[in-house]
Amino acid sequence: MRLSPVGRVATLALALLLAPLAAAAQPAGKVYRIGILGLTAADPSEARLWQVFRLALRERGWREGENLRIESRWAEDNVARLPELAAELVRLPVDLIVTRGSIFVQGAKQATASIPIVFLGHADPLETGHVASLARPGGHITGLSLQLTDLYGKGLEFLRTAVPEATRIAVLWSPEAPSHTPGLTALEAAARTLQVQLQPVEARSGTELEDAFAAMARAHAQAVLVLGFGPYMTARQHLAEVALRYRLPTMFFGWREHVEAGGLMSYSMNFDDLWRRGAIYVDKILRGAQPADLPVEQPTKFELVINLKTAKALGITMPPSLLLLADEVIQ
Repeated sequence: MRLSPVGRVATLALALLLAPLAAAAQPAGKVYRIGILGLTAADPSEARLWQVFRLALRERGWREGENLRIESRWAEDNVARLPELAAELVRLPVDLIVTRGSIFVQGAKQATASIPIVFLGHADPLETGHVASLARPGGHITGLSLQLTDLYGKGLEFLRTAVPEATRIAVLWSPEAPSHTPGLTALEAAARTLQVQLQPVEARSGTELEDAFAAMARAHAQAVLVLGFGPYMTARQHLAEVALRYRLPTMFFGWREHVEAGGLMSYSMNFDDLWRRGAIYVDKILRGAQPADLPVEQPTKFELVINLKTAKALGITMPPSLLLLADEVIQ
């Protein structure tokens, strides 16, 4: 059908009106490169999360091979390599680095003072000094916080409700995780209120778990709080088995997969949702937003997961009040 002169003018006007919108919707001409700094490519849980992230980017118009290229670097449980791996991404160079928690952010921060860094599950970005404030991060780092420091006291309460006789509680932590130091401080304050004694025990990798639990047993610990740490997550099956062998009830912060592997309880948030929402930050920054101006998002929903099979193996009868609070009970 041939358009009249008036029709041609109207069509041209409409095209001119839509052109700015199309430009805003999709940066033209450049293939952007983002770097993923992850823990281990072989872990199905980690692979699933990054697939969720990729799909969320695609929903926002970012397609690998067309306008986006993704470079991945994996620590393979050796967190000491994180600064080196981040430096590799910086040398490519990438336009943005997206990563996980505090130890990953620290490694990326050592590698660059200018390339934007987006974290998807930081336990406490404020207390670790990775952002100036949650509302105005102020630098080149922003993302989604877990605010675990604020949750530790509640998790300790849940553990005490499940095991009321536990007055000596071990805390499994790693000095390599920047967020663990403020986490221990918060737990000490909660322990004083609940009148329990904490026993911090270090483990920097999955290979140190056996010695760590042996130390807990020698100190007559009656339960264990496990702070979120990538190598613990990778070794979750072994960690659950060791805890059960030493007959120590466990409360995990950050990852429900620990309970699916045989741990007693976890208190965390939905990580699939965090990785999905993280794509929004990446999208905004690639379109021109400054990390300094993007507020750190905090979780609004937390999940309590309980493994009744593990409770039975430990001889624990879960109080009905706690089961009612649980978001999921694994039979």
